Amino acid sequence: QVRLVESGGGLVQTGGSLRLSCAASGNIFRIANVGWYRQAPGKSREWVASISRSSTTTYADSVKGRFTISRDDAKNTVYLQMNSLEPEDTAVYSCNGQIVTSENRYYNIWGQGTQVTVSS
Repeated sequence: QVRLVESGGGLVQTGGSLRLSCAASGNIFRIANVGWYRQAPGKSREWVASISRSSTTTYADSVKGRFTISRDDAKNTVYLQMNSLEPEDTAVYSCNGQIVTSENRYYNIWGQGTQVTVSS
């Protein structure tokens, strides 16, 4: 079974940094596009950043210049480096990935999320 597991969330002060990880496990042949999303209390989920198979990156305007998405295919892991964090960044962060297994099965799956809290 293919899974995505996020980690690295926590409590940080304004201006601080965190690095989130999104690790894929299972019989993985290839990971294509991966995106990070976040959902704050009482708000809809919003897209944060994406990285393609060729490592092309895109960012939401609200995080551009502060967040960096990257991938390590040898570890089947995508990272989100978050710097200059603001209270408005407080949310549950989840990753979504397009994964192909060695049995040539395609999955579009979500992780369970990790909480990021930025104190003022």
